[in-house]
Amino acid sequence: MTKFINLYDFVDFAKANRKYPANTANNLKSALKIFEKELNAEELKSIDMVEDSIGEIFRSLVMAHKDKSIVSLNTYKARLLKVVKDYRKYGIEPGKTQNWIVKTKKSTPLLIKKDKTDKNNIKLSDPIHSPVDNLHKIDLSFNSGKAQISIPRSITKEDAQTIKNIIDSLAS
Repeated sequence: MTKFINLYDFVDFAKANRKYPANTANNLKSALKIFEKELNAEELKSIDMVEDSIGEIFRSLVMAHKDKSIVSLNTYKARLLKVVKDYRKYGIEPGKTQNWIVKTKKSTPLLIKKDKTDKNNIKLSDPIHSPVDNLHKIDLSFNSGKAQISIPRSITKEDAQTIKNIIDSLAS
């Protein structure tokens, strides 16, 4: 039976072996601390009990921390469960740590204001890289608004007549 306190040692062990960056280790320990305050004596003796009772423990945590957002509390819960999962996989038999492949997050440069504006203007339906289309694109401006028509370069008379009929039907 593994005690809850062992999770702190595991986080330190993983940090020392470069499996958790320092900031990640600190965030995981914060999650352990906030949950530890909600555990009863039996749960402190067994991470199995913590896992089995996580729903009830989480409800207690929410009631005890009404000043924190549910999103924040859910983040703490996810961190706790991550530590427990990693502990089960690598902490019980520390030799398995050698096979622990750390997923690195790709850092992204900070967006400048122009980039944010451009990002907000992109619609999912707009192609970002459009190949040369085999189309005639016609943009029309009217007092009531704009119209854009895309017509294949090789169009049959029947297709042209269908388009004309559709446009005629809109004019009524």
